[in-house]
Amino acid sequence: MAKIPVVDRSACVSCGLCTEIAPRTFRLDADDIAEAYNPAGDTEELIKEAVDSCPVEAISWKEQY
Repeated sequence: MAKIPVVDRSACVSCGLCTEIAPRTFRLDADDIAEAYNPAGDTEELIKEAVDSCPVEAISWKEQY
């Protein structure tokens, strides 16, 4: 089973830290809310760093079957 990052839009504070750490996975959308536009864009290590660095814990992992 693979896991993918998921952003809780209601919790995101638009700090942009995830986009700095893993820019091929995360971006800010038109509303300046983070989104995982390419869940496999960066290495799992970088994505994990972005998940762990989110100051409001708005990013989590979801199992993909």
